[in-house]
Parts: sequence; C-alpha cells; structure tokens
Amino acid sequence: MSQTFIRGHRRAITAIAVSCVAALGVAPAATAAPGGTPGPKDQTATITVMGTSDLHGYIENWDYFTNAEYDDAASNDVGLAKISSLVKQVRADRGEESTLLIDNGDTIQGTALTDYFANVEPVDQTGEIHPMAAAMNALDYDATTVGNHEFNYGLPLLDAFEGQLDFPLLGGNVKDWDTGEDAFTPYVIETVKLKGQKPIKVGILGLTTPGSAIWDKNNVEGELRFLDMVEQAQKYVPEMKAAGADVVVVSSHSGPSGTSSYGGDLPVENASTLLAEEVPGIDAILAGHEHREIPERFVTNKATGEQVLLTEPKNWGQRLSVMDFELTKVRGQWDVTSANSELLNANTVPADPEISALVADQHQSVIDYVNTAIGSATETMSAAESRYRDTAVMDFVNKVQADAVEQALEGTPNADLPVLSIVAPFNRAAVIPEGPVTIRDMAGLYVFPNTLFGVEMTGAQIKDYLEYSATYFNQTAPGAPVDPATLTNAAGTPDYNYDMMSGVAYDIDISKPVGERITNLSYSNALIDPAQRFAVATNNYRQSGGGNFPHIATAPVLVNQTTEIRQLLIDYLIARGTIDPSDFFVENWKLTREGEPVFN
Repeated sequence: MSQTFIRGHRRAITAIAVSCVAALGVAPAATAAPGGTPGPKDQTATITVMGTSDLHGYIENWDYFTNAEYDDAASNDVGLAKISSLVKQVRADRGEESTLLIDNGDTIQGTALTDYFANVEPVDQTGEIHPMAAAMNALDYDATTVGNHEFNYGLPLLDAFEGQLDFPLLGGNVKDWDTGEDAFTPYVIETVKLKGQKPIKVGILGLTTPGSAIWDKNNVEGELRFLDMVEQAQKYVPEMKAAGADVVVVSSHSGPSGTSSYGGDLPVENASTLLAEEVPGIDAILAGHEHREIPERFVTNKATGEQVLLTEPKNWGQRLSVMDFELTKVRGQWDVTSANSELLNANTVPADPEISALVADQHQSVIDYVNTAIGSATETMSAAESRYRDTAVMDFVNKVQADAVEQALEGTPNADLPVLSIVAPFNRAAVIPEGPVTIRDMAGLYVFPNTLFGVEMTGAQIKDYLEYSATYFNQTAPGAPVDPATLTNAAGTPDYNYDMMSGVAYDIDISKPVGERITNLSYSNALIDPAQRFAVATNNYRQSGGGNFPHIATAPVLVNQTTEIRQLLIDYLIARGTIDPSDFFVENWKLTREGEPVFN
C-alpha cells in the first residue's frame, strides 16, 4: 500500500493514497440526500487551490550569479519567501479551512543553492534537510509533483528529498522499470471540512513530462519508465471519482503547447491541453514545465463539452496561481458549477521573514561558497553577444570539453580522431571578469548540471547538425537592418537549443532559408570531407536527444563521464590558475548574408 499522509494541520484534512482504494476494491459509500430541502447556504460552497510551478530552487529573492537581489527588466521578484507572503494573504482572505496549496515540480535544481546541497554537501549523505523541503514544509503544501529536473542529481538525492517532505510527491505516470509498479504516489484525495457543510473531497493527480527518459537517461534507465500522461490520466481520473473526489485537479508538469523537443519515440512532452481535451472528469489543470504565464484559460473537453480550467504560474516563484471553485450540492453530492483563476505577483509583497529565517544559514553558506576565488583571468570575457558572435567565453567551455574528451580517448582505438566540441549560450548575463574568478562566475557560465559525453559523427552529420542549429536565426535579407534583440529565437527556439561548434570553421548565411545556411564548412583549412570521422564533445542532455538535434542521439558513444561540465571548468582554472583567451580563442564561425559578415 502507498502511504497515507496524515499530519497535524490547520484544517481537518485526510489524504487518501491511491493504492488504499485500489487494494480494497471499493469506493466510499455515497451520502444519502438529507430529508427536506437544504437552505441556500447549505447548497453552495467555495474552495481555493493555490499552485506554484518550476520553483527551481529559488527561496530568497536573490541571484547567486550576480551576488545581488534578483532583478529583471519587468521588475519581477522570485522565491518561496515571497510566495509565502502571497499564500498567507489568500488564506486570510478565503479562510484557511477552504484552501489547498500544491506545487507542479522542478524544485531541487536551478540555483547555486540547490547545486550546493546536491554536490558540495549532498543531503542524501549529510542527512541535513534540503532547504526546499524545509521551506515547502513551512508553507504547509498539500502535494507536489515530480518534475523532469528532479532526476538531474540521481535517484538517491531525490529519494532523500522525498523522505524529508511532510506531503506527498506525486508522479502517476512514473513506474518501476522492472515491476511496472508505481514509483511515486499517483494521486491523493484531500478532504476539506467547512463549518456546517458536507466535506468536500479534492483529488490531486500528479503527472510529469516523459522527456526525463532521455534527458536523464544515465540516472533513470533501468530504474524508471515514463508513460503517456493522457493514458495514465484516463486510468486515474475515473478511479479518483469512484473514490469520492468532488473536484479533480491535475498537477501536470507539462506545458500546454502540445509540442515536444524530442522525436516521436516518446509520448508528447507538453500535454496539458491534451489532458483537458481528452480526459473527461478533470475540473482544472495546473500546468508547468514551459515557464509560461497563463492567468486563466478554458479548454473544451471533446467528450463532455465541459470547460476545463487551465493556469500556469510564472517560474521561479514569480507568480502564484489561485484557482477558485464554486460547488453546488446536487442530491447530496457536491458538483463544480464554476471555476476561475488568477495569478498573484510576487513583487507585490515583502518576503516572509519566517521562511527567510528558516533557511538563513544555508543561504549564507552558499553565498560564501560561490564567492570563493579559485583563479584569475587576463581579460573580461562576456557572454552577452554569444548568441550571434563567436566569443572567447564560449570557446573556453569548448576548450575544456574538448581537452577532457581528448584525454579520455588516450590509449583507445579512437585516440586519433579529431575532437570537436559544441556548446550553447545558456546565460546571456554570464561574465568571466578580468582579475579574480570565483566559483560563482563559473556557475553563472554553465547553469545546468550537465555531464560530459563524447560521440562519433561524420562530416556529413556535422553539416546536418549545424543546419538544424542555425534554425535559431530569423531569416534576414541582405541590406536589411539587423537588430540583435529580434535576430534569434526563431520559432521560439530557446538559447539552450542553439549550439555553436569549435574545431571546424563555418559561416551561417541568415539570408538563406532554413536548411541552406551553413557555408564554407571546413576542417584544417579544407572543405570538410563528408565521410571523415570526428569525436564530438557534448553534454548528456544533447546526447540523449534533448533539443531533437539530428544524429547525435544515435551516434556511437566514445566518452561518458559523470563529472559535471561546470566542475570541469572549475577544475581547469584551479589546475592552471589563469584563464587566458589567447590560449584557446579562435573566431571559427560568423553570421553572413550573401558572403558579407553581418557584424564586423
């Protein structure tokens, strides 16, 4: 049987775990309609479900990479300390007894704070409570959903985090690799008791995007399987209704777009709209994963014609989704008669001092750690223009990756292969400063916990790869004005899905249509031989199919290291003491139009 989550609480709530109902094979008996006609106050009730998503380790309104309060052009604030203040406002306004609080996943990766307690002082080894677990417990969450980034640091750390939570971690479509049994609790049913009213049962189903099967293949293959979200909802929603759920909310760590960043071997990545359309019985969906901001949207279910509420709060704790449900008693049973939602902005409230005090020591430990100097640089290297210019700071990453692959290939049959390297401009704000360089500078340059791979590719495959990467640029006619702000992110391609390559030389003609942009592709001062074999340094996300780049996911693996790439960057500087661009910077690619450089 799955756990039954019962705890001391601000309201009378019972969480019924899915396996308990399934094991008994019975649903709770329906309550008979009382004699006579109930009064108007007895016939209606309103409850509220609040939701967060993609918190990514943000607790304080702090940017560890800039060593200052978080700030952006829209004056957004971030973090659970701010969210806590919003939650307290809603509970005071609606009544604590009528509210629930859920999260949508991607919780334990994304900041130097979470990296520290995964790598420097990993909580699965120290036994220290994870700061995200401590903060979320203090906020009195009712449930969270496992996000794809929960698997980044391996299953032992995730297991430790789950064990520290005072509420369930849901994942209805994640199964044990061998047995097919539930790897996480699929759903819970919370019973909300309002004064003078028949209890209202709220079912919360957690589902996560299937992409973890490829993005974290090294951590989950042989351990977990990720099934189709829609199919699993079709299984569990009727089960929840049979167990007495009056309201069904799906916490879907999946965006609403219906798109996938990978091929067709896995079910749809962003399936939240499909859930609303294809699965009868869902009242609302808390979406996530795509880092979008959706205050309120209604999706028509194809089978019933009912309107399903969908909302998505902005990532990093910048927004709080607030879903209100009005219920009417029909023949003694509650029925949802209306639903609406709004987003509350974290920049409208101060941080909750209770949350700040709770994590103050951990927060300061991370600040001290990331500001430790580990070497120096001979000049400033900025990533600000790396999306559209070849820059030293990106060449630095490629240099470190290529050196590590070359070293790993020494003494193997592939030792003579030329080594190329690919990197994406993850963080436009990253800077390696002249003078002392800190761990924070390195972490800001490479913000993901990716590990190093080396794969074998041919010259022809490299051409295809670079053509696909060049779809990132909007087509711009010769002579037309060029605005860097609108030059990139064509078709919504994020920066992390644009790769630049070292070891070969090439031009990207942005006046040409997609598929015809790579010109003058050469290796060692000669046009590249389509049949020549190369070793290509890359990361586990790309090698596993992330971004859906051609050839790389099926390419023979030559090197597979568990060391994070940003740790390789740190180790490089510690070993050498100095970063000097003259040691590695080669301007090997540029943007052109009809052969003329776009930028001088």
